Parts: sequence; C-alpha cells; structure tokens
Amino acid sequence: MKNPRWSIPLAALFCAWHAVAAAAAELLPPDKPVAEVIDHYVDLGLKEAGVEAAPQAAETNFIRRLTLDLAGRIPTVFEVKDYVASTDLDKRVQLVDRLLQSPQFVAHEVNEFDALLMYGSSGSLRDYLSKALAEHRPWDRMFRDLLAGAGGDGPEKGAEQFLLARAKDSNQLTNDVSTVFFGVNISCTQCHDHPLVSDWKQDHFYGMKSFFNRTFENGGFLAERDYGIVTYKTPKGEDRVGRLMFLSGTTLDEPEDKEPSNEEKKKESEQLKEWAKNKVPPPPPKFSRRARLLDVALQPGENQFFARSIVNRIWRRLFGYGLVMPVDQMHSENPASHPELLQWLARDLVENNFDLWRLVRGVVLSQAYSRSSRWEGADRPDPSLFAVANLRPLTPCQFAAALRLAASDPQSFAGGQKPDDLAGRIAGLVNGSRGLADLFDMPQDNFQVSVSESLLLSNGERISRELLATGGDRLLGRLKQLTDHREQVDTAVWAILSRPPSPEEARLLEDYLSQRADRADEALSQLVWALMSGAEFRFNY
Repeated sequence: MKNPRWSIPLAALFCAWHAVAAAAAELLPPDKPVAEVIDHYVDLGLKEAGVEAAPQAAETNFIRRLTLDLAGRIPTVFEVKDYVASTDLDKRVQLVDRLLQSPQFVAHEVNEFDALLMYGSSGSLRDYLSKALAEHRPWDRMFRDLLAGAGGDGPEKGAEQFLLARAKDSNQLTNDVSTVFFGVNISCTQCHDHPLVSDWKQDHFYGMKSFFNRTFENGGFLAERDYGIVTYKTPKGEDRVGRLMFLSGTTLDEPEDKEPSNEEKKKESEQLKEWAKNKVPPPPPKFSRRARLLDVALQPGENQFFARSIVNRIWRRLFGYGLVMPVDQMHSENPASHPELLQWLARDLVENNFDLWRLVRGVVLSQAYSRSSRWEGADRPDPSLFAVANLRPLTPCQFAAALRLAASDPQSFAGGQKPDDLAGRIAGLVNGSRGLADLFDMPQDNFQVSVSESLLLSNGERISRELLATGGDRLLGRLKQLTDHREQVDTAVWAILSRPPSPEEARLLEDYLSQRADRADEALSQLVWALMSGAEFRFNY
C-alpha cells in the first residue's frame, strides 16, 4: 500500500478544527496528574463564566456515586460507614484504587462497553469484553480486534460479533463505526453534503463506506471480498466512485481491483455455500480494506478522532454531560466546552497507550467529579460548566444490581468475613440481577421513567417476589426482627439510600409505622418499596 495522501481542501478543514483548541492557549505539560489538569481547566471555565462551583458532595454521596460508577452497584452499609469514619488522608485514593482493581470494575465495564458497542444491534460482545478488559487491554488494541473481526480461538475470539451484527447493512455499519469510535454521525450525508456542518461531505460517507463494502457474513463467519466498489450519485446527478477516505480527508491508494467474470462469481458463490455448509471460515482477502482503516485511524496525527471520541464518551458517562454534546457531533461547528482539556486528555490517552483505566482514575479523583448535585442558587448553571454534579439515571444493570443489594439483609455484608467470601457474595447478587436488568430500558437523553417501569415497580409480581420477600437473607426479614421503629427506619434508609435518614425523614417514617401498627408487616413492606421506587434511588447524584 502506498502512503496515505491528503485531499487538500478536506485536510484544511481538519487542520482548522484541531487548531481551535491549540490557538487558545498552550496546553499544560504532559507530566501533570490527570485530576489536576481537569480541575485546572474546569475551574478556569468557571472563573471566566463568573460562576462559583457547588461544594464537594457529602462523603456518603461520594462513595455511592463512585461505587455505582466503578462497580456498577450501590455500596453496602458497612462500606459507607467505614469510609465516612476513616480519618486516613488518602482514603479517597485508596477507595478509587480498590474499586479499579476489583473484578467488579471489569464486570461493570463489560456492561458499559457492551451497551455502547452493540446498541441498536443484535448479539453481544460480553465474552470478548470479559477477557479483553480483565487483562487491561488498551482501547486501540480492542479497536483493532473489533474491526479486524478475525475470530478464531485467540485473544480476539468473539470480537467479530461487532461486525457480524451489522454486516448485512453496510450503511449502518459505516455510520455505527464512525459514530461509536470517532464521534462523528455522518448518516445524513448519504444523499448530499451536510446542510449545516461544512466539515462533512457526501464524499465522507461513501469514502468511509468503501472500507466496509466488501465485508459480509457467510455461514456465521465474517468474510471480505477482494473486489467491489462503491458508487453513488450526487444531488446534481453526477455518478461517482467512492475512494478509501478517512474522516480527516486522508485518501488511501489501493491495488486495482479486477471485477471477476460471471462464471468466476458463480464459482465463488458455490464455494461460499460449501464453506458455510461445512462451517469453514472463508480465507482472508489479499487486500483488506478494513485493515487500511485501522492503519489510517490510529496513525499519529489522524488518531485524534479516535482518542477524542472515547475521552468524550467516558467523560459523559462519569459526568452525565460530555465535553462535546451530542457525543456523536464532534466537528468544527460544535466545539468542546473546554477545548484545551479535551485536547490534553486525548494527548494523554495516546501517550499512555490508550489506557482507559488511567483516564477513569484521573476523572474520578478530580474535584470537578465529586461536586454536590445540589444547587442552592436561583438558576442552575449550564451543564457544560460542570459547576454542579448532574443527575444521571442508573443503567438497567446498575438499577437491577442496586435493587438486589438494597433488598438483601445488610448484616450479611458485615465485617469479619473473609474478603474473598464477601466479594463473592456481592458478585453473586450482582450477577443474579441480570435477568431483572432486562426489564428496564437503557436511559437516553431527557430520560423519563417509562410506563412499563412504573407499572413493574407498582404492581409487578416479580418485584414483590424478589425484592419484598421476608426471608432471613432479606432486608424485610431483618426489619421484622427489630421492634423499635427508629431502628427500623434507620436500617432501611441506610440499606437503600446509603445514608442516614434526616431528622424530618426519621420522624415522618416513624409516624407512618406507628399509625399502621395493626398491619406492621405490610407497613414495613410499603416503606421499603417507597424508598426503592423513589427518585433518589433511581438516580446517581
């Protein structure tokens, strides 16, 4: 393959976009801690906007937020109380590192990345992701695995599901790759240049599609032909042939493809049927267009699309709002709220071998991440300032795991157990909640609780059976053993909301239990249900 060469007008647009942040100010040195850099740029934005940030969240709030973000579950009562009681100056760093090094972090990341990579398609990447994330595989390596689609029994096993789920629709495959990995939705350029964004032309869509037009599925195996071109018609009626062109405008040369004769195509079809029948994967092509996309997308200078996109997505997940919003609209006419910060984080990711653990650790150790979600002023600041924490609806897996843990006897997580036994019990409850997670929808922007979720929580038999049971290993079973209303209220609020009840909450809930002394078991059940179905439990705040 010849060296990539620039298409000059598009290259100019690309360079202009990436010059925006660099022109504003020189970036902080690369050896600065990630958290320190985040706070520097976020605080600078607040100062320029004349906005004073919200105070730091309460410690009970922080450990709940962090455990949901890094372990995909709420903390146990004992985890919260031990953290709050600790006087160790490094307890926050120790908590972050403990969670990052735990199997629960890997399991949670599997859920998050499976949802990201397979959203809107069938299939799952869980088998591949479980292995890749457990071994701390860099993001660029995972990208190569997913787009190479080699399959087999090696480390890449299962990664081909990303392409197989989309192989029958090359338009969807083209836009999904551009959106997920590069933060660019180019779907509207199929028929014409983007009407509002000068960056994206019709040539971009078909240039990207050319990397995938030879990809197809054969008997459950991923395959790629050695021939085939992409043709399209411009709005003026001009016929064009798509060239291998990356989003930056870089075009790639390739060997001339010889269109086979009809007889050769017939033989190829028969051979493919035979391979499919015998469950034999087709051989790789002599020249892989998908491999060329990997080469150009990850080479220095071009990899900013790739790096910025994942930085922005991780940031949005942990803050509830991206540095660029929407996350699939990263272009020159939609600049980042903090361009220098995005540029610094992308550079840091590239220079540290696309280590997502490092990025996540830096974000959650920042003061910007741990601000309170409560705003006492008149007008809540624009979310792009990150002056106050955003409310984030729990994902189905987070919500289901939180429900399972909250419904369990809090004493079953008490200290004195072997760490492995306790971790195993928690992991068992989280893993056992997957079926429950299937009942909830993945939250999107402008989230509202669905009618189906409301009905499920209100009168669903499964909710009553799994969460409101009164066995000895359940929260309600524990509450029934207690005779003091204050102790019952305190135990329930700690177990479900990961904090103590306020004096007013304690009074109201105690009064409720007292007024229903004639049906005490039903009253306790209603109290637990009300706490679990309330807004505070449903959100990460």
